[in-house]
Amino acid sequence: MKRAVFLDRDGVINEVLSDRVKFVNSPQDFYLLDGVGEAIHKLNEANYEVFVVTNQGGIGLGYMSTEDLKKVHDTMREEIAHFGGRITDIQYCPHKPNAGCSCRKPHPKMIIDLANKYDIDVSNSYMVGDRKPDIQAGEYAGVKTVLVGNREENIEADQRFKDLLSFANSLLDDK
Repeated sequence: MKRAVFLDRDGVINEVLSDRVKFVNSPQDFYLLDGVGEAIHKLNEANYEVFVVTNQGGIGLGYMSTEDLKKVHDTMREEIAHFGGRITDIQYCPHKPNAGCSCRKPHPKMIIDLANKYDIDVSNSYMVGDRKPDIQAGEYAGVKTVLVGNREENIEADQRFKDLLSFANSLLDDK
């Protein structure tokens, strides 16, 4: 079985809630955070599959279309590729908040579906997020949890780092 790192998108991979952007509804709103491309490249080189699992309620709320989201994700993949990094697959929940779906984090469905599809050993894998629903989804899926950034302080995760690159460096130093 393979190992994986599951990444939330907004706040882990790209800027959100900053002076430049509140929501990422188009490629023009996408700003890759410093160190993310390098971090993903390092994880790829260490034979981790890298997945993105993201709630995208803007689709359900009518702020963007599925095609708009595809364009954002194409931009994300291109920017990460400039650093030699690669995203294996992306799962997203298009439903609006409080829609009662089974895929929106904190539910673990996106992680579990990817783990099954790609033969992932969840006990040797990680969920990296910047908010409580990300960490809860990881816990429910049986992966190790990593909180990055400082948007939410009172969250219990297995590990905490300032950003994705710090986590990747620590993970690879331990191997």
